[in-house]
Amino acid sequence: MKVFNLLLNILWLVFCGFWMAIGYLIAALICFVLIITIPFGIASLRIAGFVLWPFGRTTVDRPDAGAGSFIGNVIWVIFAGWWLALGHLITSIPLFLSIIGIPFGWANLKLIPISLMPLGREVVPSDQGFAGR
Repeated sequence: MKVFNLLLNILWLVFCGFWMAIGYLIAALICFVLIITIPFGIASLRIAGFVLWPFGRTTVDRPDAGAGSFIGNVIWVIFAGWWLALGHLITSIPLFLSIIGIPFGWANLKLIPISLMPLGREVVPSDQGFAGR
């Protein structure tokens, strides 16, 4: 399974992961410039790493996330999350049109929830998943 994930990750990186990670890096840079939004920039960098290499990894809720994460996620959706989610949606459409791109289209759709609400989540290996928490 690890070889299969490696192959999918390499193909993902070439065809769409690199471009989506650039979107997250731009969002992070904007957040770092605005100083008060540095926690959003850190979350954006975490997601950029996940977007570069998504197969074999998943996201889970952090047990220590609270009201601050919820409020931060609402702010994130308004200012950055919607256009990142839209990027995943738009990228998935041409991928679904080809037979080979279908797994990558599903991966793009899988990334929409974390692009909308990144705070209070962490990236873990898929075999750890929810049971490992």
